[in-house]
Amino acid sequence: MSLEQDDIQVLARAIKGEANEEAQRILADAQSRADAIRQQGRAQVEAERKDILQRSQREAENVQSNALATAQLEAQTLKLERREQLLHDIFNAARQQLSSAPQWPDYEQIARRLVREAAVHLHATEAVVRADTDTRRILSDEALSELGKELDIHLQAGKPLADSTGVVVETPDGHRRYDNTLQTRLSRMQESMRTTVYRILVGEMA
Repeated sequence: MSLEQDDIQVLARAIKGEANEEAQRILADAQSRADAIRQQGRAQVEAERKDILQRSQREAENVQSNALATAQLEAQTLKLERREQLLHDIFNAARQQLSSAPQWPDYEQIARRLVREAAVHLHATEAVVRADTDTRRILSDEALSELGKELDIHLQAGKPLADSTGVVVETPDGHRRYDNTLQTRLSRMQESMRTTVYRILVGEMA
């Protein structure tokens, strides 16, 4: 073999060696990149997994919180409905008993007070007093005359009341009137009495 051929072979081996090294370097770099991508992928998957878990946990907490809030609201609504029904029943029962008021021992004083209050609210020099039949028996013409002198107003009896107990006082022309029946007084007082009545009821039921 000639010297020239030897040189060619040496050069070929050197080139082949460098090519192998370059190939190994490229393969190693590719492997490194692949590993990095794979690692990055695993990290991303893990991050997404954690994010999904956190979002799911938040959603579950929100569902629980909303369910609790809904349950509390429904409980409060039921409590208010029960309270309203209880108060409604109590005031209705009281209203039904008012028709027996003329049989109360002190009803004559009550009837006179009803006329006084109504006459004062009316601000008139003469008025007609309408009352239910039982109250009218108590508020005789003589009683109305006494009250009129006391109040400095001319009072006279009017048509009887059919569905209420107590008195309605009105001007003779009917333009002004003051309803002071027990049923109307209860309706006027009902709103301010609600809390007190409910506390009494709750205390009795406790």
